[in-house]
Amino acid sequence: MPTNNTRYYLGFNLIPGLGPARLARLIEQCGSLEAAWYADELALVMAGLDKRTSAALCAGRQRIDLDHELERVHQAGVSLLSIDDPAYPHLLRNIPAAPPLIYVRGSVEFQNTWTVAVVGTRSPTSYGREVAQRLSYDLAQQGVTVVSGLAIGVDSVAHQAALEAQGRTLAVLGSGVDLPYPERNRDLAARISEHGALISDYPLSTRPVATNFPARNRLISGLSLATLVIEAGERSGALITVDFALEQGRDVFAVPGHIFSRQSIGTHRLIRDGASLATCAADILESLNLTTAAVQQEARSELPSDPTEAKLLDLLSYEPQAIDEIGRAMGMRAGEVAATLAVLELKGLVRQAGPMEYVRR
Repeated sequence: MPTNNTRYYLGFNLIPGLGPARLARLIEQCGSLEAAWYADELALVMAGLDKRTSAALCAGRQRIDLDHELERVHQAGVSLLSIDDPAYPHLLRNIPAAPPLIYVRGSVEFQNTWTVAVVGTRSPTSYGREVAQRLSYDLAQQGVTVVSGLAIGVDSVAHQAALEAQGRTLAVLGSGVDLPYPERNRDLAARISEHGALISDYPLSTRPVATNFPARNRLISGLSLATLVIEAGERSGALITVDFALEQGRDVFAVPGHIFSRQSIGTHRLIRDGASLATCAADILESLNLTTAAVQQEARSELPSDPTEAKLLDLLSYEPQAIDEIGRAMGMRAGEVAATLAVLELKGLVRQAGPMEYVRR
Protein backbone atom coordinates (compact mmCIF):
# COMPACT_ATOMS: atom_id res chain seq x y z
CA MET A 1 0.00 0.00 0.00
CA PRO A 2 1.28 3.50 -0.79
CA THR A 3 2.28 5.52 2.24
CA ASN A 4 1.34 9.13 2.88
CA ASN A 5 4.79 10.05 1.64
CA THR A 6 4.07 8.33 -1.67
CA ARG A 7 0.90 10.42 -2.00
CA TYR A 8 2.81 13.64 -1.57
CA TYR A 9 5.68 12.58 -3.81
CA LEU A 10 3.08 11.82 -6.48
CA GLY A 11 1.55 15.26 -5.99
CA PHE A 12 4.90 17.02 -6.30
CA ASN A 13 5.72 14.95 -9.38
CA LEU A 14 2.67 16.48 -11.08
CA ILE A 15 3.90 20.05 -10.47
CA PRO A 16 5.82 21.44 -13.49
CA GLY A 17 9.21 22.95 -12.74
CA LEU A 18 9.62 21.36 -9.31
CA GLY A 19 12.64 19.08 -9.75
CA PRO A 20 14.56 17.03 -7.17
CA ALA A 21 16.85 19.87 -6.05
CA ARG A 22 14.04 22.36 -5.48
CA LEU A 23 11.92 19.76 -3.73
CA ALA A 24 14.81 18.84 -1.43
CA ARG A 25 15.23 22.51 -0.43
CA LEU A 26 11.52 22.84 0.22
CA ILE A 27 11.42 19.72 2.41
CA GLU A 28 14.46 20.94 4.34
CA GLN A 29 12.82 24.32 4.88
CA CYS A 30 9.49 22.83 6.02
CA GLY A 31 10.80 19.89 8.02
CA SER A 32 8.77 17.13 6.37
CA LEU A 33 7.30 16.11 3.04
CA GLU A 34 3.73 16.64 4.22
CA ALA A 35 4.53 20.10 5.56
CA ALA A 36 6.21 20.92 2.25
CA TRP A 37 3.00 20.04 0.37
CA TYR A 38 1.03 22.49 2.52
CA ALA A 39 3.76 25.16 2.69
CA ASP A 40 2.62 28.77 2.79
CA GLU A 41 3.97 31.51 0.54
CA LEU A 42 6.66 32.57 3.04
CA ALA A 43 8.02 29.02 3.25
CA LEU A 44 8.09 28.79 -0.53
CA VAL A 45 10.09 32.01 -0.72
CA MET A 46 12.44 30.87 2.07
CA ALA A 47 13.04 27.63 0.15
CA GLY A 48 14.18 29.65 -2.86
CA LEU A 49 11.32 28.76 -5.20
CA ASP A 50 10.78 31.28 -7.99
CA LYS A 51 7.37 32.88 -8.56
CA ARG A 52 6.44 30.61 -11.46
CA THR A 53 7.17 27.39 -9.54
CA SER A 54 5.46 28.69 -6.40
CA ALA A 55 2.38 29.63 -8.42
CA ALA A 56 2.37 26.19 -10.08
CA LEU A 57 2.52 24.48 -6.68
CA CYS A 58 -0.26 26.60 -5.19
CA ALA A 59 -2.47 25.99 -8.21
CA GLY A 60 -1.61 22.28 -8.26
CA ARG A 61 -2.61 21.80 -4.63
CA GLN A 62 -6.05 23.16 -5.46
CA ARG A 63 -6.39 21.09 -8.62
CA ILE A 64 -4.85 17.73 -7.68
CA ASP A 65 -6.82 15.12 -5.77
CA LEU A 66 -4.06 12.91 -4.38
CA ASP A 67 -6.32 9.96 -3.65
CA HIS A 68 -7.77 10.11 -7.15
CA GLU A 69 -4.28 10.21 -8.68
CA LEU A 70 -3.20 7.22 -6.61
CA GLU A 71 -6.25 5.29 -7.77
CA ARG A 72 -5.52 6.25 -11.37
CA VAL A 73 -2.02 4.83 -11.07
CA HIS A 74 -3.37 1.66 -9.47
CA GLN A 75 -5.97 1.20 -12.20
CA ALA A 76 -3.22 1.51 -14.81
CA GLY A 77 -1.40 -1.44 -13.24
CA VAL A 78 1.55 0.75 -12.29
CA SER A 79 3.55 0.77 -9.06
CA LEU A 80 5.10 3.83 -7.44
CA LEU A 81 8.46 3.81 -5.68
CA SER A 82 9.48 6.90 -3.72
CA ILE A 83 13.08 7.56 -2.84
CA ASP A 84 12.52 6.69 0.83
CA ASP A 85 10.93 3.34 -0.08
CA PRO A 86 13.25 0.39 0.75
CA ALA A 87 12.38 -1.14 -2.65
CA TYR A 88 13.67 1.92 -4.54
CA PRO A 89 16.74 0.91 -6.62
CA HIS A 90 19.73 1.78 -4.46
CA LEU A 91 22.02 2.40 -7.44
CA LEU A 92 19.60 5.07 -8.62
CA ARG A 93 19.21 6.46 -5.12
CA ASN A 94 22.96 7.13 -5.00
CA ILE A 95 23.12 9.46 -8.02
CA PRO A 96 23.08 13.25 -7.57
CA ALA A 97 19.53 14.63 -7.48
CA ALA A 98 17.94 11.19 -7.77
CA PRO A 99 14.30 11.25 -8.94
CA PRO A 100 12.09 11.39 -5.83
CA LEU A 101 9.50 9.12 -7.48
CA ILE A 102 9.57 6.52 -10.24
CA TYR A 103 6.72 4.76 -11.99
CA VAL A 104 7.18 1.03 -12.58
CA ARG A 105 5.16 -1.26 -14.82
CA GLY A 106 6.32 -4.80 -14.09
CA SER A 107 8.45 -6.22 -11.31
CA VAL A 108 9.54 -3.83 -8.56
CA GLU A 109 12.23 -6.23 -7.34
CA PHE A 110 15.48 -4.29 -7.70
CA GLN A 111 17.67 -6.16 -5.22
CA ASN A 112 19.75 -7.44 -8.15
CA THR A 113 22.52 -4.85 -8.49
CA TRP A 114 24.16 -6.59 -11.45
CA THR A 115 22.83 -4.17 -14.01
CA VAL A 116 24.54 -3.04 -17.21
CA ALA A 117 23.15 -0.43 -19.59
CA VAL A 118 23.45 -1.31 -23.28
CA VAL A 119 23.03 1.68 -25.59
CA GLY A 120 23.95 2.72 -29.10
CA THR A 121 22.79 4.00 -32.45
CA ARG A 122 19.24 3.77 -33.75
CA SER A 123 20.67 2.67 -37.11
CA PRO A 124 23.14 -0.12 -36.36
CA THR A 125 25.05 -1.98 -39.03
CA SER A 126 24.63 -5.74 -39.29
CA TYR A 127 27.85 -5.96 -37.24
CA GLY A 128 26.41 -3.69 -34.56
CA ARG A 129 23.20 -5.69 -34.34
CA GLU A 130 25.13 -8.94 -33.99
CA VAL A 131 27.36 -7.49 -31.26
CA ALA A 132 24.39 -6.06 -29.35
CA GLN A 133 22.56 -9.38 -29.58
CA ARG A 134 25.49 -11.52 -28.52
CA LEU A 135 26.77 -9.39 -25.64
CA SER A 136 23.30 -8.68 -24.24
CA TYR A 137 22.34 -12.36 -24.46
CA ASP A 138 25.54 -13.46 -22.73
CA LEU A 139 25.20 -10.84 -19.99
CA ALA A 140 21.61 -11.86 -19.30
CA GLN A 141 22.58 -15.54 -19.22
CA GLN A 142 25.10 -14.70 -16.51
CA GLY A 143 22.43 -13.12 -14.30
CA VAL A 144 23.04 -9.50 -15.32
CA THR A 145 20.00 -7.29 -15.85
CA VAL A 146 20.19 -5.45 -19.19
CA VAL A 147 19.05 -1.81 -19.02
CA SER A 148 18.22 0.24 -22.11
CA GLY A 149 15.79 2.79 -23.51
CA LEU A 150 13.38 0.86 -25.77
CA ALA A 151 14.47 2.88 -28.83
CA ILE A 152 14.75 1.22 -32.21
CA GLY A 153 18.21 -0.05 -33.08
CA VAL A 154 20.68 -1.18 -30.43
CA ASP A 155 18.22 -0.64 -27.55
CA SER A 156 15.62 -2.96 -29.06
CA VAL A 157 18.17 -5.64 -29.91
CA ALA A 158 19.54 -5.53 -26.35
CA HIS A 159 16.09 -5.94 -24.77
CA GLN A 160 15.12 -8.74 -27.15
CA ALA A 161 18.39 -10.62 -26.58
CA ALA A 162 17.96 -10.46 -22.80
CA LEU A 163 14.43 -11.86 -23.15
CA GLU A 164 15.66 -14.63 -25.47
CA ALA A 165 18.19 -15.58 -22.79
CA GLN A 166 15.27 -15.79 -20.32
CA GLY A 167 16.92 -12.99 -18.38
CA ARG A 168 15.71 -9.73 -16.90
CA THR A 169 15.67 -6.39 -18.70
CA LEU A 170 14.59 -2.86 -17.77
CA ALA A 171 13.37 -0.25 -20.26
CA VAL A 172 13.63 3.38 -19.15
CA LEU A 173 11.18 5.63 -20.98
CA GLY A 174 11.08 9.28 -21.97
CA SER A 175 7.30 9.13 -21.60
CA GLY A 176 4.76 7.79 -19.15
CA VAL A 177 4.98 4.02 -18.64
CA ASP A 178 1.43 3.81 -20.02
CA LEU A 179 2.63 5.29 -23.34
CA PRO A 180 5.73 3.31 -24.34
CA TYR A 181 7.55 4.78 -27.34
CA PRO A 182 8.08 4.10 -30.19
CA GLU A 183 4.71 2.57 -31.03
CA ARG A 184 6.33 -0.19 -33.08
CA ASN A 185 7.87 -1.45 -29.82
CA ARG A 186 4.57 -1.73 -27.92
CA ASP A 187 4.67 -5.55 -28.10
CA LEU A 188 8.29 -5.56 -26.93
CA ALA A 189 7.35 -3.23 -24.06
CA ALA A 190 4.60 -5.65 -22.99
CA ARG A 191 7.08 -8.54 -22.94
CA ILE A 192 9.57 -6.46 -20.95
CA SER A 193 6.94 -5.64 -18.32
CA GLU A 194 6.38 -9.39 -17.88
CA HIS A 195 10.08 -10.24 -17.52
CA GLY A 196 11.45 -7.05 -16.02
CA ALA A 197 9.99 -3.56 -15.90
CA LEU A 198 9.19 -0.36 -17.73
CA ILE A 199 10.44 2.60 -15.69
CA SER A 200 9.93 6.35 -15.90
CA ASP A 201 9.98 9.37 -13.65
CA TYR A 202 7.43 11.08 -15.89
CA PRO A 203 3.74 11.07 -14.84
CA LEU A 204 1.23 8.85 -16.56
CA SER A 205 0.03 10.09 -19.96
CA THR A 206 3.25 12.05 -20.57
CA ARG A 207 3.87 12.18 -24.31
CA PRO A 208 7.33 11.28 -25.68
CA VAL A 209 8.68 14.71 -26.63
CA ALA A 210 12.31 15.20 -27.65
CA THR A 211 13.31 17.15 -24.53
CA ASN A 212 12.43 14.18 -22.30
CA PHE A 213 15.06 11.82 -23.64
CA PRO A 214 18.32 13.34 -22.33
CA ALA A 215 16.83 13.20 -18.81
CA ARG A 216 15.71 9.63 -19.53
CA ASN A 217 19.34 8.74 -20.33
CA ARG A 218 20.34 9.92 -16.86
CA LEU A 219 18.14 7.23 -15.34
CA ILE A 220 19.49 4.55 -17.68
CA SER A 221 23.03 5.12 -16.40
CA GLY A 222 21.83 5.72 -12.84
CA LEU A 223 20.21 2.29 -12.68
CA SER A 224 23.37 0.59 -13.94
CA LEU A 225 26.76 -0.39 -12.62
CA ALA A 226 28.20 0.34 -16.04
CA THR A 227 27.23 1.55 -19.50
CA LEU A 228 28.18 -0.38 -22.64
CA VAL A 229 28.14 1.54 -25.93
CA ILE A 230 27.72 -0.39 -29.18
CA GLU A 231 28.03 1.80 -32.29
CA ALA A 232 27.54 5.48 -31.64
CA GLY A 233 27.97 8.23 -34.19
CA GLU A 234 29.71 11.50 -33.53
CA ARG A 235 26.57 13.07 -32.01
CA SER A 236 24.74 9.96 -30.85
CA GLY A 237 22.35 10.25 -27.92
CA ALA A 238 24.19 7.27 -26.42
CA LEU A 239 27.07 9.64 -25.69
CA ILE A 240 24.73 11.66 -23.45
CA THR A 241 24.20 8.50 -21.42
CA VAL A 242 27.98 8.15 -21.17
CA ASP A 243 28.33 11.70 -19.86
CA PHE A 244 25.80 10.95 -17.13
CA ALA A 245 27.51 7.65 -16.29
CA LEU A 246 30.83 9.43 -15.80
CA GLU A 247 29.20 12.11 -13.63
CA GLN A 248 27.68 9.32 -11.52
CA GLY A 249 31.03 7.56 -11.11
CA ARG A 250 29.99 4.52 -13.17
CA ASP A 251 32.15 2.49 -15.54
CA VAL A 252 31.96 2.93 -19.31
CA PHE A 253 32.70 0.25 -21.92
CA ALA A 254 32.80 0.62 -25.69
CA VAL A 255 32.88 -1.94 -28.50
CA PRO A 256 35.34 -1.16 -31.32
CA GLY A 257 33.95 -1.04 -34.85
CA HIS A 258 35.13 -0.63 -38.40
CA ILE A 259 37.47 2.36 -38.62
CA PHE A 260 35.63 3.67 -41.69
CA SER A 261 32.15 3.33 -40.17
CA ARG A 262 30.37 6.56 -39.24
CA GLN A 263 28.45 4.63 -36.57
CA SER A 264 31.69 3.91 -34.73
CA ILE A 265 33.13 7.43 -34.56
CA GLY A 266 31.73 7.94 -31.07
CA THR A 267 32.75 4.56 -29.69
CA HIS A 268 36.30 4.91 -30.98
CA ARG A 269 36.53 8.34 -29.40
CA LEU A 270 35.35 6.87 -26.08
CA ILE A 271 38.08 4.21 -26.23
CA ARG A 272 40.67 6.85 -27.09
CA ASP A 273 39.53 8.93 -24.10
CA GLY A 274 39.75 6.06 -21.61
CA ALA A 275 36.62 3.92 -21.86
CA SER A 276 37.27 0.22 -21.36
CA LEU A 277 37.34 -1.79 -24.56
CA ALA A 278 34.82 -4.65 -24.63
CA THR A 279 34.77 -7.47 -27.15
CA CYS A 280 32.72 -9.98 -25.16
CA ALA A 281 30.59 -10.23 -22.03
CA ALA A 282 33.54 -11.65 -20.09
CA ASP A 283 35.43 -8.35 -20.51
CA ILE A 284 32.63 -6.56 -18.67
CA LEU A 285 32.01 -9.24 -16.05
CA GLU A 286 35.68 -9.47 -15.12
CA SER A 287 36.13 -5.71 -14.93
CA LEU A 288 33.07 -5.37 -12.67
CA ASN A 289 34.05 -8.43 -10.62
CA LEU A 290 30.84 -10.18 -11.66
CA THR A 291 32.36 -13.41 -12.93
CA THR A 292 30.38 -15.29 -10.28
CA ALA A 293 27.17 -13.37 -10.96
CA ALA A 294 25.23 -16.41 -12.15
CA VAL A 295 26.16 -18.43 -9.06
CA GLN A 296 25.36 -15.51 -6.79
CA GLN A 297 22.07 -14.90 -8.58
CA GLU A 298 20.95 -18.47 -7.93
CA ALA A 299 21.95 -18.29 -4.27
CA ARG A 300 20.37 -14.91 -3.87
CA SER A 301 17.00 -16.14 -5.11
CA GLU A 302 16.59 -17.69 -1.67
CA LEU A 303 16.23 -14.94 0.93
CA PRO A 304 17.89 -15.62 4.28
CA SER A 305 15.78 -18.11 6.23
CA ASP A 306 18.40 -18.29 8.96
CA PRO A 307 17.41 -15.77 11.68
CA THR A 308 21.04 -14.79 12.32
CA GLU A 309 21.59 -14.02 8.64
CA ALA A 310 18.34 -12.04 8.48
CA LYS A 311 19.18 -10.04 11.61
CA LEU A 312 22.69 -9.27 10.39
CA LEU A 313 21.36 -8.18 7.00
CA ASP A 314 18.90 -5.82 8.68
CA LEU A 315 21.75 -4.36 10.70
CA LEU A 316 23.89 -3.55 7.66
CA SER A 317 23.44 -0.40 5.58
CA TYR A 318 25.19 1.20 2.64
CA GLU A 319 27.73 2.75 5.01
CA PRO A 320 30.75 0.47 5.66
CA GLN A 321 30.71 -1.24 9.06
CA ALA A 322 33.63 -3.11 10.62
CA ILE A 323 33.26 -6.74 11.67
CA ASP A 324 34.04 -5.82 15.29
CA GLU A 325 31.28 -3.20 15.27
CA ILE A 326 28.82 -5.67 13.75
CA GLY A 327 29.80 -8.30 16.32
CA ARG A 328 29.14 -5.95 19.22
CA ALA A 329 25.73 -5.01 17.82
CA MET A 330 24.86 -8.67 17.18
CA GLY A 331 26.37 -10.03 20.41
CA MET A 332 28.51 -12.41 18.35
CA ARG A 333 32.20 -13.24 18.17
CA ALA A 334 34.17 -11.93 15.21
CA GLY A 335 34.64 -15.42 13.77
CA GLU A 336 30.90 -16.09 13.78
CA VAL A 337 30.21 -12.74 12.17
CA ALA A 338 32.82 -13.41 9.45
CA ALA A 339 31.29 -16.80 8.67
CA THR A 340 27.78 -15.36 8.39
CA LEU A 341 29.01 -12.51 6.21
CA ALA A 342 30.74 -15.02 3.92
CA VAL A 343 27.40 -16.78 3.33
CA LEU A 344 25.59 -13.50 2.68
CA GLU A 345 28.35 -12.41 0.30
CA LEU A 346 27.94 -15.63 -1.68
CA LYS A 347 24.22 -14.87 -1.93
CA GLY A 348 25.09 -11.45 -3.28
CA LEU A 349 23.39 -9.65 -0.40
CA VAL A 350 26.50 -7.99 1.07
CA ARG A 351 29.91 -7.03 -0.21
CA GLN A 352 33.26 -6.18 1.30
CA ALA A 353 33.83 -2.42 1.11
CA GLY A 354 37.29 -2.43 2.67
CA PRO A 355 39.50 -4.48 4.99
CA MET A 356 37.12 -6.16 7.46
CA GLU A 357 34.31 -3.77 6.47
CA TYR A 358 30.98 -4.71 4.86
CA VAL A 359 27.95 -3.01 3.31
CA ARG A 360 24.59 -4.15 1.91
CA ARG A 361 24.38 -4.65 -1.82
